Amino acid sequence: MEKYLYFGVLLFAISYPLAQSFEHRIRYASKWGQIFPGMLITAAFFLIWDVWFTDIGVWEFNPTYISGLYLLNLPVEEWLFFFVIPFACLFIYEVLIYFFPKDPLRDWGKPFVYIMVPFLIGFALLHLDKWYTSVNFLVGGIALLVHFLIFNDKYLGKFLFAYLVHLIPFFLCNGILTGGITDEPVVIYNNAENLGIRIWTVPIEDSIYSMTLLLMNVSFFEAIRSAKTFHSVKSL
Repeated sequence: MEKYLYFGVLLFAISYPLAQSFEHRIRYASKWGQIFPGMLITAAFFLIWDVWFTDIGVWEFNPTYISGLYLLNLPVEEWLFFFVIPFACLFIYEVLIYFFPKDPLRDWGKPFVYIMVPFLIGFALLHLDKWYTSVNFLVGGIALLVHFLIFNDKYLGKFLFAYLVHLIPFFLCNGILTGGITDEPVVIYNNAENLGIRIWTVPIEDSIYSMTLLLMNVSFFEAIRSAKTFHSVKSL
């Protein structure tokens, strides 16, 4: 059964959000039509990145813990990752909006951008010899900057709150995938291409990677939701 470990992690990640999608307060299922288009675009971006990094040896996948089904040199579990994890993270985002409608981190949005954008881009340029560090931090900095230029700080507090909360299941799931409970990791990182700094067994770069994945999904989701609301109001 160990060959289904990656599948098991994905099933764990999606089980509660999927089961609660029809809950009458959050009504997450009613928002799927606004979520999936952006999820597809974001997944396409990250899958291209993933295929490239796999091809050049930035990371690889342990055949012991995956089903053995591949598409474009990636395990099918890795393809599912870019749909399952955003689905679960956007559920967290929506739950927090419902229970904390006043956006408690609204005032932290702009400072977060002002600090993180130059830090991420500058750090990327200082580590051009490490593919995962440089590309990951550069993409994260650009994603934050683009989001801010388009939306200003309208959603940044909500995003930041969801990001901080998501770090709990993030480190649990990623810890399992990076060898936290197994003899060998599911995803094997080439440490020559990262800083070698880990939280538990998770490379520090993964926290930025996850930030960008969530931010892009939130950006598309809110853009589509705003457009739908605008057209609904206009038609009245």
